[in-house]
Amino acid sequence: MTETTTPADGTRAVRFDRYGDRDVLRVESVERPVPGPGEVLVAIRAAGINPGEAAIRRGFLDAVAPSTFPSGQGSDLAGVVLEVGPDDPEQPDAPRFAVGDEVLGYSWTRSSHATHAAVPATQLVAKPAGLSWEVAGGLYVVGATAWAAIEAVDPQPGEVVAVSGAAGGVGTLVTQLLAARGVRVLGISSAANADWLTAHGAEFVDYHGDVAAHLRAAADRIDAFIDLHGDPYVQLAVDLGISPDRIDTIIDFAGAERLGAHAEGSVAGSRPEVLRALAGRLAAGELELPIAATYPLDRVADAFAELEEGHTHGKIVLIP
Repeated sequence: MTETTTPADGTRAVRFDRYGDRDVLRVESVERPVPGPGEVLVAIRAAGINPGEAAIRRGFLDAVAPSTFPSGQGSDLAGVVLEVGPDDPEQPDAPRFAVGDEVLGYSWTRSSHATHAAVPATQLVAKPAGLSWEVAGGLYVVGATAWAAIEAVDPQPGEVVAVSGAAGGVGTLVTQLLAARGVRVLGISSAANADWLTAHGAEFVDYHGDVAAHLRAAADRIDAFIDLHGDPYVQLAVDLGISPDRIDTIIDFAGAERLGAHAEGSVAGSRPEVLRALAGRLAAGELELPIAATYPLDRVADAFAELEEGHTHGKIVLIP
């Protein structure tokens, strides 16, 4: 069980003071953030968890994203505006939110796994009324990553695109967004997800055995490849004859550099217009973001234990 302390003002946050496994996580009292210029204070109703956060906590990304201890964590969020900071003169066109507004978005200061976070207004959009808190709070990383990966390979109607990890958090959106473009999607996943993939416009390809042979049997040609799983799929895509400029990976950065493929992730899709478009389509029922599980903040270590098993269909979300 994650170590927990009870704050006087009800403000709690996930913290870790060294790199390590899930046992370094604790939930403790913190000072309630004060929104600065251009920021708002959000009372968080839901916050997704992501593999990148586990990698940061374990020190795997220290060379590119070092932690300052004690560190918070979390980027996905949805909640209610509690306070509005002063205007930022350097952001005259920033959106204006009012106390009580329901919002979704992201934090780049590793602060969303908490009861409250101060967030730049430019990183938030209004939450559509028909969107659940769980989906809104789990949208940012998977949505921005899916959007960026698709933009990187630029699929056209009628083309064939293979997707590894097609039923995972990012994969569920990639699959549906590709199908909506009129793309033929070959969704590489486990048999447990075959029905879901078929129902959402993809053709199931089993990741067990000779995946290259499975793909060749499924299609005479494959125009592009989106890798959401990692090694060895970038190399496999090249071996299938796919041009490296039509391959994107969100995990195998070494393979992408070695073979000349794209490695676009959430940063390239981190735009309010992307979040707004995806949230609107989810609220309208045009897209589905499955919620695999929800956990209270105190069970953040349990949430990551499930995530790190690597077989999650959809998103795991914390409910502070």
